[in-house]
Amino acid sequence: MNTIVIIAHHAVSLLNFRGHLIRDLAGAGMRVLCLAPDYDADTRDALRSLGAEPVDYSLKRTGMNPVRDAWDLVRLVAVLRHLRPDVVFAFSTKPMVYGTLAAWLAGVPRRVAMVEGAGYVFTTGQGRPTWRRRALRRLVESLYRLALGRAHRVIFLNPDDLEEFVGRRLAPADRAVLLGGIGVDLEAWHVVPPVVSPVCFLLVGRLLREKGIVEYVAAARLIRRQYPDVRFVLLGGLDTNPGGLGLDEVGAWVDEGVVEWPGHVPVQPWIAQASVFVLPSYREGVPLSTQEAMAMGRPVITTDVPGCRQTIKDGVNGYRVPARDVDALAKAMRCFIESPARITSMGLASRRIAERDFDVRSINRKLISYLLN
Repeated sequence: MNTIVIIAHHAVSLLNFRGHLIRDLAGAGMRVLCLAPDYDADTRDALRSLGAEPVDYSLKRTGMNPVRDAWDLVRLVAVLRHLRPDVVFAFSTKPMVYGTLAAWLAGVPRRVAMVEGAGYVFTTGQGRPTWRRRALRRLVESLYRLALGRAHRVIFLNPDDLEEFVGRRLAPADRAVLLGGIGVDLEAWHVVPPVVSPVCFLLVGRLLREKGIVEYVAAARLIRRQYPDVRFVLLGGLDTNPGGLGLDEVGAWVDEGVVEWPGHVPVQPWIAQASVFVLPSYREGVPLSTQEAMAMGRPVITTDVPGCRQTIKDGVNGYRVPARDVDALAKAMRCFIESPARITSMGLASRRIAERDFDVRSINRKLISYLLN
């Protein structure tokens, strides 16, 4: 029996983003070991129900502490030497870097890394980046180059990231492959008739500035001056990432009445009561939340940036707008408010695209071939 280790930065991400893959691997007879730094009893039980074994390891998800990170790397090498897997699959920035390096040091026969997005330091800001951010980017690039050079396969979700990483020589061109989105279960995420009155816009994501949340709120203010009944919902939890929004700032928006913020809650019921999904992000891999909204028959407004542009055929299942452009975002919203028939027609187009491009079963067959061959 082949043994595969999946290394994550967050236990819940194994369920939310790798659940179908874990079940498929276990169903194929593989021993699946899932490493995460923050298990609780519920996530352990949920992973076991998928056929996997939860394993603890040490990782600080955000921030750069060289001493702590080096010590975590040493301990991860020891864990992998003890587990003796045939394959290590690491995703998300820190696991991708340190997990791949640890697997190489531990002598794991096959090492696969997934770049789910270029990350915070590659997201272009307004104006010239600070010296601290430039230094951090150089450090991260060096780590990527070191780690991904020791991977047998480097998987990318969108062609822009693949081109940038290969162009900067952060990943070997002969080992870089394109997957596309990670996919959704099209039976579980089925079409639900959209709400068309009052129109309800929904943004789902961690509360990070680079998700375009500030622009979403600003556009909501503009729209509500003319259409006070339109709803704007923001789903997601606070995050310790350097670009994270503070509770006071989000709370002020809620007190102002410009957005509703239920917090970090199950997404599906909120998509069901939404009209249009909005993600004005500065950069993504290929966002799962957008794929889920499309599968449920929702049109999408998103930005013309890496990862986001791959989900939208402009004017067919939604609209693409420039990043950080509040006026363009509000204009796209008005298209749905003033012509609500587009909500249904473009939403059905979203579903057709999801069926063609984002079926998790077909995507997992491709992913498993990358992991094992």
